[in-house]
Amino acid sequence: MELLVFGHAGARVLVFPTSLGKFFEWEDRGMVDALAEPIERGWFQLYCVDSVDAESWYAKDRHPSTAAIRQEQYEAYLTHEVLPFSTHRNPNPFLITTGASFGAYHAINFAFRNPGLTGRVLAMSGLYDVKRLTRGYDDPRVYANDPSHYMVNLADPARLDAIRRMDIILSIGRDDPNLANNEHLSRVLWEKGVWHAFRLWDGWSHDWPWWRQMVQAYLGGHD
Repeated sequence: MELLVFGHAGARVLVFPTSLGKFFEWEDRGMVDALAEPIERGWFQLYCVDSVDAESWYAKDRHPSTAAIRQEQYEAYLTHEVLPFSTHRNPNPFLITTGASFGAYHAINFAFRNPGLTGRVLAMSGLYDVKRLTRGYDDPRVYANDPSHYMVNLADPARLDAIRRMDIILSIGRDDPNLANNEHLSRVLWEKGVWHAFRLWDGWSHDWPWWRQMVQAYLGGHD
């Protein structure tokens, strides 16, 4: 699979595209330019990956159980190929995951399933309930990749402690149709003792001009 790398040093940032998006989306949409200064200063190194949404959750011709299998194959690609590639290029141990819209789902799901690997997650305008895409279908694999639901029942102390150590930022517009789902996930995190930032933006805020501002505010301002 193809990917793009921006930057020479700093925290490694795993960047997920929006639903059905491509690896060059953040470059084309000005997100990389929005982070130009911290990238040039060596604070961040972006790894913009491709998606398999068309073969997983957005594959209308596939049964949801098959979509979940493809999602887990995608995660295996990230953990066994992309991350080793990134650490070979850049030994910085700190990993950030980020994305907007359905890319935020991937950022959250990867972080919560791999909290020992992830130090920070910035999720913008995300949808975290995959059963909206499976038309309500559920099975163990779907459930294991559905953060809106598996976080409710998560009780493993080691995994919860690792999630609590992460810097988690959820950002969403007040008029975004995914607001209720974000509020649900935020409530669940607080109930689990997971501190995080829940940032509400005025209006819809579900498009690239707002995401460029969000990434500058919540990622670009960090040293």
